[in-house]
Amino acid sequence: MTDKVLILDFGSQVTQLIARRLRENGIYCEIHPFSMSAAAIAAFAPKAVILSGGPASVIAHDTPRVPQAAFDLGVPVLGICYGQQTMAAQLGGKVEASDHHEFGRAFIEVRDDCKLFEGLWPKGAREQVWMSHGDRVTALPPGFRVVATSEGAPFAVIADDARRFYGVMFHPEVVHTPQGGALLKNFTHRVAGCRGDWTMAAFHRQAIERIRSQVGKGRVICGLSGGVDSSVAAVLIHEAIGDQLTCIFVDHGLLRQGEADEVAALFRGHYNIPLVHRNASDMFLGKLAGVTDPEGKRKIIGATFIDVFEEEATKLGGADFLAQGTLYPDVIESVSFTGGPSVTIKSHHNVGGLPERMRMKLVEPLRELFKDEVRALGRELGLPDTLVGRHPFPGPGLAIRIPGEITREKLAVLRKADAIYLEEIRKAGLYDAIWQAFAVLLPVRTVGVMGDARTYDHVCALRAVTSTDGMTADSYPFPHEFLANCATRIINEVRGINRVVYDINSKPPSTIEWE
Repeated sequence: MTDKVLILDFGSQVTQLIARRLRENGIYCEIHPFSMSAAAIAAFAPKAVILSGGPASVIAHDTPRVPQAAFDLGVPVLGICYGQQTMAAQLGGKVEASDHHEFGRAFIEVRDDCKLFEGLWPKGAREQVWMSHGDRVTALPPGFRVVATSEGAPFAVIADDARRFYGVMFHPEVVHTPQGGALLKNFTHRVAGCRGDWTMAAFHRQAIERIRSQVGKGRVICGLSGGVDSSVAAVLIHEAIGDQLTCIFVDHGLLRQGEADEVAALFRGHYNIPLVHRNASDMFLGKLAGVTDPEGKRKIIGATFIDVFEEEATKLGGADFLAQGTLYPDVIESVSFTGGPSVTIKSHHNVGGLPERMRMKLVEPLRELFKDEVRALGRELGLPDTLVGRHPFPGPGLAIRIPGEITREKLAVLRKADAIYLEEIRKAGLYDAIWQAFAVLLPVRTVGVMGDARTYDHVCALRAVTSTDGMTADSYPFPHEFLANCATRIINEVRGINRVVYDINSKPPSTIEWE
């Protein structure tokens, strides 16, 4: 049985990074809301508990608190920032507003030895960390001692060795705390005794068993897009239940160049998975005609996709289960763990819900994985690198890469520009170094001169970002020569574009797409 760590989320923007650091160290973990019930905590049976940071103030009324059940399990508990403060307050200490806020890079002074610091920070060391707090612990709960201080936090790291409860005022999960990952490993391995044996091969075996147990003799239909997520999900499920699975590939006419043919050839020819290929591009483009609002496009595409998918499923005689390539970032971004209203981030994803009329249960075998872990699973399953390493492509496809009205002419222009851009990236050996790259056809036209003729054509924007798991992203620093070459090729080879720009703005999670 794989050791598990429970992460209780208090709303920090970087809670997901705690899970990333733990999984990098071979620890299986899950993020759950701080309001998780005592019964659910007991059923999860964690080997350790981590309390995330959060935006609230412990000294305010009605702010989040740790379920008492987490302290009563008898397992190690690590509180991070807000997690440290509420743990201290709940166990008999005191938290007050600080007149010395710490945001960003800071330094702690190690005052005493501690299991968290073994092999990392000796007594007397001065170490860089990343702080983000306005309140601070001012009195320790019974049983705790101070092991590190900072200029603004006299109790920057505290420890109750008997109960194996620890609190850190800084964020070890972010890269700006250089030894943060190693500190978290000390907590999971040295303090909690986790074996660190969670591997993709182990996940593969467990996933096959779970799918077979859930599906039994039932029939499964998978909505196949040709992207990494749905492809890995389909191959995994097919390995588990064989021809009980049928894939439905709805071509909405908004795919990249040559993608529809690639999908059909791969799944019919290479994997011999039953596949229904429905070309519904006329229907989608007809419903999108005249629509300019990006959210309106998403809703139309989502609703039409469900209609077409349901129609094809009915032709097959229906099914008991619907398979989706839902990932952990989709789940995290589609719920509110801190009790407030959820923000609609991925409105084209149907995370955790289906129209009641479809009467199918969900099979989501990748729901616990981050994107890079899905790629690792794809390689474990033997999928080709050309598919496993493919850049993410949003459900609405090129519709959100053409701000404004969608037309066949614009789609044709964008496909050609996008294909040239990706071809140049591959030729430069940069494709695998980039998380996602794509071209955008802007809703503006400019006057230009090509040869001896005046032109009045579209502006094309190029975008490329780096990321590990799709939770955070930054722009890719192309050299000027590369961008100049791309621009020249696109302007010369794509009729309808006379200007190319590069978008260097970083985007937060889930807005890696354009609109």
